Amino acid sequence: MNILSNPIENLKNTSPRTISLFKKIGIKTFQDLIEYFPYKYRDFSKIKPLSQVNFGDEITLIGRVEEKKQEVSKRGLTIQLVRISDGKDSFWLLWFNQKYILYSLKKGDKISAFGKVKPYFMQKMLFVEEYEVLKNNKPIHTGRIVPFYPEKKGLSSKVIREKIHYVFSLKPELPEFLPEEIIRFNQLLSQKEAYENIHFPKSLDLAKKAKERIAFNELFLLQLSSKLIRKNWERSLAAPKVVVDRKVREELKNLVNSLPFKLTNAQNRALYEIISDLTSGKPMNRFLHGDVGAGKTVVAALASFVLFLNGYQTLFMAPTEILANQHYQTFLEIFKDKPVKIGLQTGSKKIIKEGKIKNYDIIIGTHALLNEKISFDNVGLVIIDEQQRFGVLQRLMLRQKGKTPHFLTTTATPIPRTAALVLYGELSISLLDEMPKGKKPVKTYLVPPEKRASAYNWIKEKIEKEGYQVFIVCPLIEESDKETMKNVKAATAEYEKLKEVFKPIPVGLLHGKMPAKKKQEVIQAFKSGEIKILVSTPVIEVGIDVKTANIIVIETAERYGLSQLHQLRGRVGRGQVQGYCLIFSETNKKETLDRLRFFASTSDGFKLSEYDLKLRGPGEIFGTRQHGFVNVKVASLLDYKLIEKTNKAAEYFAANKKLSEYPELEKKVQRIQEKIVSID
Repeated sequence: MNILSNPIENLKNTSPRTISLFKKIGIKTFQDLIEYFPYKYRDFSKIKPLSQVNFGDEITLIGRVEEKKQEVSKRGLTIQLVRISDGKDSFWLLWFNQKYILYSLKKGDKISAFGKVKPYFMQKMLFVEEYEVLKNNKPIHTGRIVPFYPEKKGLSSKVIREKIHYVFSLKPELPEFLPEEIIRFNQLLSQKEAYENIHFPKSLDLAKKAKERIAFNELFLLQLSSKLIRKNWERSLAAPKVVVDRKVREELKNLVNSLPFKLTNAQNRALYEIISDLTSGKPMNRFLHGDVGAGKTVVAALASFVLFLNGYQTLFMAPTEILANQHYQTFLEIFKDKPVKIGLQTGSKKIIKEGKIKNYDIIIGTHALLNEKISFDNVGLVIIDEQQRFGVLQRLMLRQKGKTPHFLTTTATPIPRTAALVLYGELSISLLDEMPKGKKPVKTYLVPPEKRASAYNWIKEKIEKEGYQVFIVCPLIEESDKETMKNVKAATAEYEKLKEVFKPIPVGLLHGKMPAKKKQEVIQAFKSGEIKILVSTPVIEVGIDVKTANIIVIETAERYGLSQLHQLRGRVGRGQVQGYCLIFSETNKKETLDRLRFFASTSDGFKLSEYDLKLRGPGEIFGTRQHGFVNVKVASLLDYKLIEKTNKAAEYFAANKKLSEYPELEKKVQRIQEKIVSID
């Protein structure tokens, strides 16, 4: 058995409490432990004889304990002093308020200590940062380049370092899984060298190369897994036959001309790419990606019209009832002069409870579309909106509703191009990078607490004089994608307060725990203008489209990521009228205020997503932390050069190699493919 498959309980000299803490941060095996990577290094490698130490030196000193004592400063600090000797000279080490030092160190102990040499009562002393007792072993925590780890759940870097060092002392097997030519061409360290040098580097240059190799592994595995899925998808599956002849083109052109707006160049380009896929004879697997308000729904509707003209049904799945209803209304408007029958299948409104759904050309719905008791007549296209909100299993269940339907996924969460290449490599990508003409950017302001009252007065004026309507999004009390009762209580309390603040202006309340019928009643009252201010939890993030709602207030904005703030801001300014976003925050943290100011300064979702990605990591931004969709610990999804390099390597492998000839690589790829959206 490979040493690395050992359970974490097999660590020697480790307390049950430490084992429990490791498990709490997801470390269950020795393999997990060595894949817990450091985030920084410090160079403690400079060692001097005791006789050559100078003031200002940051060094490691090694010697045997000769004397110990404790003193108390005028300010009441306890000072621990230990004198060490190297056999020729002696030197004093100093700690503050660490009484246990005098009990843990015994005379004759050989110790290694790192710190800075400073004066103490005119005498040179080493103010100790890190130390360890040496028992027939080389230093682990001093006298070398020392790794520092994320300290979670009370686990210190010292404990993590010590346990990882123990695992490496067992000489674990770290088999190579990349082809030799890929390693050689990209000038990579071997797998064994990379793991050894990321944890205990012989030099900072080797630490850098080790990180490059492990980052290469992560990106290469994701991209290769995607490419092999795509290759298999295109080669082995038969797609619904779609013909776009002159008659279909004329019908499509008439529909486009009937729209109350002109398609942007980006929308036309995306539609062309989709039609090319539909008529290729291979099943489409495309990702339609654009900023809030870029017009994805219209493109999706036009694609479904092409399927209708070819006699196929389209399933359109949205993550919430509110959004499903919104799309249903949008599709009814788009197809008002066409004989396209559109149905809605949600938890509260069903075409049918069980059996086959016939006589509908486009069925829009929520998870209700996955109900095992219902089936469909002739599905040719599946569209999933806001795709990152669905689990893999749900996507697979949808696909099974048709034999091998064409597949279109969309998101309004802007994703940097570099990240999209990695995260959605199995999909063809259509990018809507252009806004409709006449759409004004929403003006965004970070409002300081002392200006809250004047902001409320300004809102009142906008409502009374210009007919504006307002969203007020309440505190996100719990960091969760799900609506919680705590969030609902916060919204309810704010609603009661704001009814008084804005009296006599009518104020409504909306949250995710309401019955579906009640939600629709509130939304309808808001759309009709009966309600002027809608107090809500983040349930409005997607799905409510009210042309006269042109102000949004976001409370405790520091609790949201930039992508979610951008989604919320996208609820306003959807017509031709100027939209406004007011963000309130009580925080005094400079980095948080800088982030909110950056949000206020740009309406470009792609710039915001890059900024957010740098700050928070991919799992937080794309909701992938919960789904295990992407697992990059070292690589950056903004490192375009490395992404290009790994992409070329993955293309080379997919075109020239057989995965079955690389068993270690095959195992890793299979684990990733189980988590990717479009695995068949």
